[in-house]
Amino acid sequence: MSQNKTTANNQSVVKFLESVEDETRRKDSFRILEIIKDITQLEPKMWGGSIIGFGDYHYKYDSGREGDFFRAGFSPRKQALTIYLMAGFKEYDELLQKLGKHKIGKSCLYIKSLDQVDMDVLKKMITLSFQRMQEKYPD
Repeated sequence: MSQNKTTANNQSVVKFLESVEDETRRKDSFRILEIIKDITQLEPKMWGGSIIGFGDYHYKYDSGREGDFFRAGFSPRKQALTIYLMAGFKEYDELLQKLGKHKIGKSCLYIKSLDQVDMDVLKKMITLSFQRMQEKYPD
């Protein structure tokens, strides 16, 4: 059975973020770091080499595959700031329409610059997603 390649580690979150070359992406990363810390009331951890995650949960699929992953997180990717909303986007159509310039994947919200989105809407989405994960995977 395959293992999850992205696992929590003890790398420094701050050192990683300081190494982000693009100035806007670096500033946005420190900004979103504080926002997610405030929402989750958790300290961030590095997951793999480029993801900052908050909290964790254990999952097990019907196939037997299981592992641990973060409840909320982000990564300052080259193309966009990627915010991981682990609960997905099914419930957020209305909020997505109000968010501003973005793209989405299955659980990924891609934002080029935080200046291009409504921060109150983004905070609400992160909060709701984190709450859903807490409900689905209680400690």
